[in-house]
Amino acid sequence: MSLEPMPVPRDIPLPLPANPHWLEFLLVVAFVAHILFVNLMVGGSILVLAFEIRGLREPDYDRLARALASTITVNKSLAVVMGVAPLLLINLLYTIHFYTANALTGMAWILLVPTIAVTFLLLYLHQYTWDRFRNLKWAHISILGLAVALFLVIPLVFLANVNLMMFPERWTSVHGFLSALALPNVLPRYLHFLCASLILTSLFGVGYFWRARFPVEQMFHSLTRPRLRRTFYAIAFVVSLAQFIAGPLVLVTIPSKGLAAPVLTAIFTGVFLAIPAVWMIWKELSMEEPDGKRLPMIAGLLALTVLCMASGRHMYRGVALAEHKREMRMATERWAEDSAQAAYEKTLGQERAAHGIGEGQALFQSTCSACHGVDRRIVGPPLTEIARIYAGNPDGIVTWARAPGKKRPDTPQMPAFASLGDPKLRKIADYMLETGAIRQ
Repeated sequence: MSLEPMPVPRDIPLPLPANPHWLEFLLVVAFVAHILFVNLMVGGSILVLAFEIRGLREPDYDRLARALASTITVNKSLAVVMGVAPLLLINLLYTIHFYTANALTGMAWILLVPTIAVTFLLLYLHQYTWDRFRNLKWAHISILGLAVALFLVIPLVFLANVNLMMFPERWTSVHGFLSALALPNVLPRYLHFLCASLILTSLFGVGYFWRARFPVEQMFHSLTRPRLRRTFYAIAFVVSLAQFIAGPLVLVTIPSKGLAAPVLTAIFTGVFLAIPAVWMIWKELSMEEPDGKRLPMIAGLLALTVLCMASGRHMYRGVALAEHKREMRMATERWAEDSAQAAYEKTLGQERAAHGIGEGQALFQSTCSACHGVDRRIVGPPLTEIARIYAGNPDGIVTWARAPGKKRPDTPQMPAFASLGDPKLRKIADYMLETGAIRQ
């Protein structure tokens, strides 16, 4: 861990447009809706690639890949549309933290937009050249392979950013995207995300090809509805077992500063909901011909699991950033007070100038005139005497005013005025010398 001090930037002093708890609720719901279609998009691309490669030997899998590929561009569009709300909400609730993470990952974050555009174009190219590239199958597979490779990079950049924003104490030690990848928890979360994408897409495949109106019998020669269900259930089951390894890995690698009791409660509730879902997948696979009747219950349990995990992650972020947000709020209040004082002094200076009163004179009158007269002694020496003692040496007055001693036994010791600061003390000193010299 970096030993450098944690940066505490000031926040933007603007009110939120709604109750923060309501915005946090919307953020969790909007994020779940968005990540659902992101999972289907990424998981679907990976499965289509695998099926198309297998289709080189078994033509039915090429047809299966084509049927599944037709859903990816739809899911892609929904993922983009659904991504607007959580992006705006996280900008509202975590403005400084989110933008700081974006800036620290720099070029990788900026390149997301063209990378996403290129990936989507490759998906369309792959989808609409299936017949044209019939005799150039590896070229067709390579197009999707490149899109999948880019798809695997894009969520990694997002994960690195949302992970980095939660740890301000690491900001000074991060120098770019690759550096952010080295932070704890990024790669385990990425593995967890990929597993979730494959599980969700596999269960989507069970439902998609289970529909009575899908022409399985006309489209495939050897693949039947039960066999398709078994194929997708088998993928979901194996990857779910892997998820039971990835999940604990995420938990043990995440910094403990945000692991409060409500966070752990949400996470373990999600785990306990996922266990019966996986058990039901196994029961489907145990049947000679899986009928898919357990799919709604499996989908419901896993939807609750995702909701629990998303809530737990949001609560973790809130706990992890609570202290830093408090320090930022204090820094912002100090900045606002300093700004108000500067504005007041600027206005006051303009009024003084309009009445022919310099800042040095105004400071003298408010700070020194109770003890120092111009040409008569009140408590301390008059300005005429001070002008003789410090003639041509205003810095001497500044030094004395910062830490005065006791020179005269018949007068009390002058208090220190270091809190005024040297620039103001210098203006007072200039006024004293100028006024005292004139009246001599």
